[in-house]
Amino acid sequence: MSESGGAIRILMVDDHPLIREGIARLIAGEPDMHLVAEADNGRDAIQLFRAHRPDITLMDLQMAEMSGLDTIVAIRSEYPEARIIVLTTYPGDVLVLRALKAGAHAYLLKTTLNTELRQTIRAVHAGRKSLSAEISYRLAEHATDDALTAAEIRVLRLIADGNANKEIAVQLSLSEETIKGQVSKILSKLGANDRTHAVVIGLRRGIIEL
Repeated sequence: MSESGGAIRILMVDDHPLIREGIARLIAGEPDMHLVAEADNGRDAIQLFRAHRPDITLMDLQMAEMSGLDTIVAIRSEYPEARIIVLTTYPGDVLVLRALKAGAHAYLLKTTLNTELRQTIRAVHAGRKSLSAEISYRLAEHATDDALTAAEIRVLRLIADGNANKEIAVQLSLSEETIKGQVSKILSKLGANDRTHAVVIGLRRGIIEL
């Protein structure tokens, strides 16, 4: 980690070259920040973290080979002191909670990078956690919701894959009546009008992924 008074050393992980280029420009304009390495996938990110031991890691969530969440878990299991900021286009409250549980210190939407990235880097480097106003609102909006169970999430994923209740029942070795009951609970908990609406809500909140 950097010595007191030195530049904040940053590792950037994102599979979109244009995003990396834009972030690099933002960091280059800050005298107290230094980009030490870039990775476009999680596996390389782990190796680069070991090599550079950055003060801050900027982590995309959706990447090929290894997801950002899995990468965060891998880095934090080896380096518990690692400070990681999630950068993503996905504001879903469930996904935010998963990232924070995995060990992220901040969660930023890529649409706010120009206005919030630099101050968030400094806040996390100082030992604080940070969430943008929109993310905080999303979390508060669903704070008292009745969460889906693991079984219900599994059913919702199968609905998203286009399966009817009978097909889901066969795949899960359950009765069709049991699946109908689970679907009813899913719709109620999500406040969904129908199965398609439930899938849309599940994707938007980060409960499931396609």
